[in-house]
Amino acid sequence: MDEQRQQDYLNLIQALFSCRSWEEVNDMLLAHENLIDEGLVRVMEQVAAELAQQGDGNRAEFLTDVARQLAADISNSATAAIQKEYLAFLREVFQATCDSDGNPEVVYPLLSANQDKLNDTLAELYASWATAKLSEADPEQALTFAAYFFFFSEVIAQFSFGNRASNQEIAIAGYHLALQVFTRDAFPQDWAMTQNNLGVAYSDRIKGDIAENLEQAIECYGQALQVYTRNAFPQDWAMTQNNLGIAYRQRIKGDIAENVELAIECYRQALQVRTRDAFPQDWAMTQNNLGVAYQNRIKGDIAENLEQAIEYYRQALLEYTRDAFPQEWAMTQDNLGNAYKDSIKGDKAENLEIAIEFYRQALQVRTRDAFPQDWAETQHNLGTAYKDSIKGDKAENLEIAIECYRQALQVRTRDAFPQDWAETQHNLGTAYEKQGQIEEAIQCYQSALEIRTPATLPLECWQTGRNLGDMAFTAGRWREAMQGYAPAIDAVEEIRSQAISDDRRQEIVSQSIGIYQNMVQACIKTGNLEKAFEYVERSRS
Repeated sequence: MDEQRQQDYLNLIQALFSCRSWEEVNDMLLAHENLIDEGLVRVMEQVAAELAQQGDGNRAEFLTDVARQLAADISNSATAAIQKEYLAFLREVFQATCDSDGNPEVVYPLLSANQDKLNDTLAELYASWATAKLSEADPEQALTFAAYFFFFSEVIAQFSFGNRASNQEIAIAGYHLALQVFTRDAFPQDWAMTQNNLGVAYSDRIKGDIAENLEQAIECYGQALQVYTRNAFPQDWAMTQNNLGIAYRQRIKGDIAENVELAIECYRQALQVRTRDAFPQDWAMTQNNLGVAYQNRIKGDIAENLEQAIEYYRQALLEYTRDAFPQEWAMTQDNLGNAYKDSIKGDKAENLEIAIEFYRQALQVRTRDAFPQDWAETQHNLGTAYKDSIKGDKAENLEIAIECYRQALQVRTRDAFPQDWAETQHNLGTAYEKQGQIEEAIQCYQSALEIRTPATLPLECWQTGRNLGDMAFTAGRWREAMQGYAPAIDAVEEIRSQAISDDRRQEIVSQSIGIYQNMVQACIKTGNLEKAFEYVERSRS
C-alpha cells in the first residue's frame, strides 16, 4: 500500500468521526467511493484497536461497526460480480449445447477456456438457474430444456479437464433437472436413459460418501431396468446390465465376495446381447470388465481366476486394437499388467517383467497431457510392479517404484481424487517400508488412513491399518502400531458384519486374528491394560 493511499484512508476515517448520523456516514463513503476496498477495512480495524487501547471506546466501537458493514458490502459486491460472470458463462455454454445438440467438439473448447469456472459455485448456480428456467417454461419449452440439460450432463461428465469432482456434480445436477420433465409415465425411454446415466455419474462421483454413491448408482440402474427390458430394448438392457456389473464390483456395502459374483452375473447377462458379431466394441468392453471381476474374485481358485482374467483381457484385445481403439487398447494393456503382476501360475519374476512391459505399452497412449488420470493410474501400477520386481537391482527397482508413485501423485491429489491418492500413499508406504525408511512409510500409511476409514473403505482400511500396525509392531513403536491396528480391527468387524455366509465370516476371522493379538500386546506395552482387555474380548466375540 503506498503512503498517499494510506494517508487518504486516515483522512477519510477522521472525516467520518465528524458525521452526526448514519445517513451522513453513507453520504461520506459514497463521496469517497474510490477508497472503499479491503485496504480501507484493514486500516479502520487497526485504528479502532488503537482507540480501544487509548480508552476511547465510543469511537473504537463506531469505527468497528463501519468497518464490519463495509466488509459485508465488499463481500456481497464481489459475490454478485462472480455470480454475474458465472451466469454469463452458463448462458453461453448452454446456448452452445443447444445449437450443437451437445456436440463435444463444439462444447469442449468452451469448457477448456473456462476451466476456472468448473467448480462447486457453477454447480450450485446451474441448479438454481435451470430450475428457474423450467418454472417459467411452457410444457414444450420444458421438454426442450430437459433434453439440453441431459446433453450438457453427458458432455461435462466425460470432460477430462478442470475440477473432475465438480464436473461430476454439475452432471448429476443436470440429470436430476432432466428427470423433473422426463417422468416415467410421460417419457419412459428418456426417463430410463437418464436413470442409467445418473447411475454412471454416481458410480464415478468423487464427492460425498463413496459407499452411498455406489448404492445410489445401483438404485438408478435398477430403475432403468424397469423400462429397459431385454425384450423391449435389448441393447439398452445389456448396456445397463454392464453398468450394474461395474457398480456391484466396486460396491462397498454388502458381502464383498458376493458383490463380485453379482457383477459377474450382470456381465454374463450383458453378453447374451453383446455378442462379438453383433456389437464387437460393446462385447470387448464387457470382456474387459469380466477380466477385472475375475481378477478381484474371492470365490473359487485364485490362480484359476487370474488365468481366466488374462483370457478375458486377451479376448477384448481382439477388438480393442491400438489403431482402432487406442484408449481402450491402453486400458486393457494396463489391466493385463495388473493380472500378470498378481499372477500365481508361472515364474513370478518373469510375470512381473511381463507386467512392466504391458504398463510401458499402455503409457505410449496414456500420456500425462492427453489422459492425465489414466497416466497416473498406470504410473501407480508400474510403481507397484517395480516395487515387487525380483529381477535387477532391488534398491534400484525400489527407487524407480518411488519415483513412479511420486509421478502419479502429481495428478492423484487428495482434493481431486481422494481414493486414488490414498491408494498411492499406501503403496508408496510399502515401498518406503521395503527401503527401511520407517518414518516416511508411517507418514504415508497415516495419510492413506485419512481416506481409507472402516466406514467408507473397510477392505482398504484393513490393508493399510494392518501394514502400519505390523511395521510399527516389528520396530517396537507401540503407539503407531495401535494407530494402525485400531482402524484395521474396526474394518475387519465391518467386513465380517456384511458377510452373508458362516464360511466367509470364518475366513475373515482366520485372516485377522493376528491383528487382535498384536493389538493386545501393543496396548500392554504402552500400559493401557483397559484397552488390552477390550481387544481380548473383541477377539473372542
